Formats: sequence, C-alpha cells, structure tokens
Amino acid sequence: MASTSAGRTKHRDFSLGDFELSTTLGTGTFGRVILAKEKKTGEYFALKIMSVADIIRLKQVEHVQNEKSILIKVDNPFVVNLLWTYHDSKFLYMIFEYVCGGELFTYLRTAGKFSNTTGLFYSAEIVSALAHLHSVNIVYRDLKPENLLLDLDGHVKITDFGFAKEVQDKTWTLCGTPEYLAPEIIQSKGHNKAVDWWALGVLIYEMLIGYPPFYDDNPFGIYEKILAGKVEWPKTMDNSHAKDLIKKLLVHDRTRRLGCLKNGAEDVKAHKWFRGIDWEVVIQRKLQPPIVPKMRHAGDTRNFDEYPDEDWQTALPVSGKQLEPFKDF
Repeated sequence: MASTSAGRTKHRDFSLGDFELSTTLGTGTFGRVILAKEKKTGEYFALKIMSVADIIRLKQVEHVQNEKSILIKVDNPFVVNLLWTYHDSKFLYMIFEYVCGGELFTYLRTAGKFSNTTGLFYSAEIVSALAHLHSVNIVYRDLKPENLLLDLDGHVKITDFGFAKEVQDKTWTLCGTPEYLAPEIIQSKGHNKAVDWWALGVLIYEMLIGYPPFYDDNPFGIYEKILAGKVEWPKTMDNSHAKDLIKKLLVHDRTRRLGCLKNGAEDVKAHKWFRGIDWEVVIQRKLQPPIVPKMRHAGDTRNFDEYPDEDWQTALPVSGKQLEPFKDF
C-alpha cells in the first residue's frame, strides 16, 4: 500500500499467515524486502525479512533494535511507516507500507541531474523529515538517493533506518556511505545530528549536478577529498542561492554548519533557496510532486530492480539463548 495520508498509519495486528509473498524488492547484507499481499484485503505491503544468525554474526543486533524502536517513535509523512514486527527462531520480520515508486536514485540516474525546481521539492520534504527526527533526538546517518523512495503520488519516503540512532550528545560509531560522510565521522571526533545537515549538502549537490561533490574510485580517496573540503563547481551550476546553501551545509566546523546553529532546522528552512516555500504546505504534502511514478496497479513492482529468487528460507535457526536479545521484537 502506498500511503497517501499525511498522518501515520496505525500499528496493525497481523500474523505471517495473512500474507502471500511474491517479488523481492531489495536485498541487503542480512536480509531482503519482499512484496507481501494481505490475503483478506488484497492490500500490498513491504515485508523486511532478516536472518537472526546473520545479524548476530555481523554484530548488527543494536542497529536492528534501533531501527525498530526509532520507527515506532517517529511520526512524519516523509518517513516510511512501520506497521508490525515479529520474530521466530530464524528471522526477524518487519511489515512496512509498500512505497511503490522505487528509489529516487533511479529517477536521478535516468534524468542525469534534476532541475532546480525538482531538487527544491525533494529537499523541502527531506528538510521537513530531518527537522522532525532531530526534534526527537534521532540522527538518521544514511541520507542518500538510494534511501529515498517515492510513493504513489511522488512524495518522498525516507527508508532504511538501520544506521539511525537516538543521540542526546555525541556518538562514535563509524557508519554511513563514503561519499556522504561528514568530516567528523571520518576523524572519529564523535558526531551528532550535524552529520545529517552535511549529508543534505552532498545530496542537494548530487541532485542538481548529477554526481556527489567528493568522489574517488576508493573510499580512502573519497575521505581525503572530504577532509580537504574543496568543492568543485561546474559552469552549469548557475543558481547562486542553491550554491550558497550547499556551501553553508558543507562547512567543516559543525558549530558553524547551517542546521547546527541556535535555530537548528529553522535556519535551513529560512535560507534564500527555500524562499517561496510554505512549510505548512510541505508537511501537509500539498506541494506538487515533479515526478509521479508510473503504475499499472497497486502491487506493480516495475519501479524496483529485479532480483534472483534465492531460497532464503534455508537459513539456520538459532538457539533460545541467542534469541534472547530479540524477545520483544
């Protein structure tokens, strides 16, 4: 089901047997997301299935627990809705609304780069989501086009909260995607919500120019460029307000980075590039989306890549003691 409401869909009461599982929508290190159709209503959902043995082996227990506790707490129209969780001796299961438009990444690659108006639309919805997350002390830490889905109407839904964390002061875990890492993460100085504003600067640059500002063939080359902090501007980049915003987000000193000053997210919203944006209209999802995904029916998966149908059910069960950390999942 692609949510079209501005509010949060309530937690649902499901059992695994309620669903007919079909196409794989995505795969990750220790799990996959599968299209699930509720037999009774014909409604479509996205079922995330994660191998407990792999989560333990890859030391991802805390990340998985964080994802659940954060998504239960979050209430924002631009964050994917978690509706139900369950576990057995092999897997953890999470049912999400089905966001049928696919990744923003795909649309960006197809277009090459976005127009100023298109980039502005997605940036406004993302700023709205980050402002909400930060207001409840959640740092997202994985902003990138691959983690931004488009719903039925073309609005943004942020997905994959595996790296998100509730942070009161600072945290030290190295995580994220190389091109999007803030300097303080690379330098292990401890980081906080400031890293999301840096990542927003990288994202806006990538949307408007077609590639990220710090790029190299290997991660260490990327890190060197991030720490050097030199941003190249192609001649085609002629929007001075967008350029100014990106520069103010890509500031090394996080105490001077836009979004991290006294007024927080309000300073970002007040920037000249967003002049003309009514933030109440944004949160009500009333801005006109620039791209409306093509769909034949509610369970259409054409906007997702095709994945081979591996026999994921052969995962080994874990013992009762190993399952202990997941007893409330």
